[in-house]
Amino acid sequence: MTTLPSVLAAAEANFEPAIDRLSSYLRIPAVSCDPKHAPDIARLADLVADDLAALGLDARVLQLDGALPCVAASWLKAGPDAPTILIYGHLDLQPVDGGDGWRTPPHEPTRVGDRLYARGSSDDMGGWVSHFAAIEAWLQTTGKLPCNIRLIIESEEEIGSSALERYMDAFPDAFQADAMILTDCENPSTELPGLTVSLRGVFEVVLRVEALESDGHSGLWGNMVPDVSTALMRLVTRVVDEDGRPSVGLVKHPQSRHDAAAAVPIADAVIRRGAHLLDGVNPLPTRGRSAAEWLWLQPAITVVSTTLPTPERKKNALRAAATAVLSVRLAPDQTPEQMLAAMQTELLRDPPAGVRVTATQERGAGIGWYYEPKGPAFEAVDRAYLASWGHKPVRVGVGGSIPFVAIFGQRFGDLPLILNGVMDPESTAHGPNESLHLGVFRKAILANVHLYAELGAPGVLPKR
Repeated sequence: MTTLPSVLAAAEANFEPAIDRLSSYLRIPAVSCDPKHAPDIARLADLVADDLAALGLDARVLQLDGALPCVAASWLKAGPDAPTILIYGHLDLQPVDGGDGWRTPPHEPTRVGDRLYARGSSDDMGGWVSHFAAIEAWLQTTGKLPCNIRLIIESEEEIGSSALERYMDAFPDAFQADAMILTDCENPSTELPGLTVSLRGVFEVVLRVEALESDGHSGLWGNMVPDVSTALMRLVTRVVDEDGRPSVGLVKHPQSRHDAAAAVPIADAVIRRGAHLLDGVNPLPTRGRSAAEWLWLQPAITVVSTTLPTPERKKNALRAAATAVLSVRLAPDQTPEQMLAAMQTELLRDPPAGVRVTATQERGAGIGWYYEPKGPAFEAVDRAYLASWGHKPVRVGVGGSIPFVAIFGQRFGDLPLILNGVMDPESTAHGPNESLHLGVFRKAILANVHLYAELGAPGVLPKR
């Protein structure tokens, strides 16, 4: 396309303004799990919709009772014969735990070298802002886009996207498309792009142990009645092995998936830097599976909260009850029912000292996803990334969960689902000092410029 060099030049010229726009969004603490930040989310949604309208899109803030708002926008002037691309993102953030461990203010974007530090910089504002910049470059240069585009930017991804299907039912036109692009995933490095083809599901199990009608004196009754705290810890060790990985529910995948995971080497140095391991603490041994398989294709169990005594609640007492919440990441094809049954088999058998044990699902589950990226759309993705990054994207998995992908895939499984991102192994999403590598951000913008042109070419995306 003869205009493409001009559009790319415009995207390069607008790179610093794109960072400024991103920074203006990052200053708003849109934390979805905390009701006191609902006004911040509403303010950010209004700002995003206004900015999209200023770019020339039809933009509005959708609202349903009992749900946080969702921004919808569209540019459909390429005509009815041109394909329509749906771009998904989320504007809500994880909490920052009081700022503990942050070297810069979490809601004040700060550039240090080639990285921009702020909560949400890579997960996920940098992702969808990269599309804003690409759209702006096209419209500024040519007055049009090579394909029709819709955007959906929701506000509840970090709390499970529980209202998203309601939005899809209430506003079906806002989701109508011939392909979907979600820029909320990770690249293997700052130099090598990734195309995500699998996600793990997630749900929570509440493990509760009861032994006494009320707290009792530890000196009078210790050694003769059970301590629910130690019983709770013993039960947790039943569902994890000596490494801390699940001892139940491991999945046997087709050999092709094992081979594909093994073909993406994840070095100990990458794990050490990305997870911020302390000196002397080593990555877990792989035990005959690749690191990628453990991270992407097998379940994981994490204790995310307990009622175990804390220093502030210290007393010499045997507690009446103790509870732990276990966050369970599901293998891509695994159901919550399968994993819960496997865990209950171990947790409920032969309770220590006869304590009462329950293990129940705490909240709605997000299912996993596995995808075979085949056909002209993914050939177009390869060309776009080769032109912008100098490499075709590596097919990778993500150990995290994105509920929208599974929901969208269930409803529109026949559409190309393109999952890319601006994260890299050192982005520290969900942790302190989250950051966006600005070189990756620049390449993501350029990749989007190319991608719209590639997907809009005749014959790449059949109309639905």
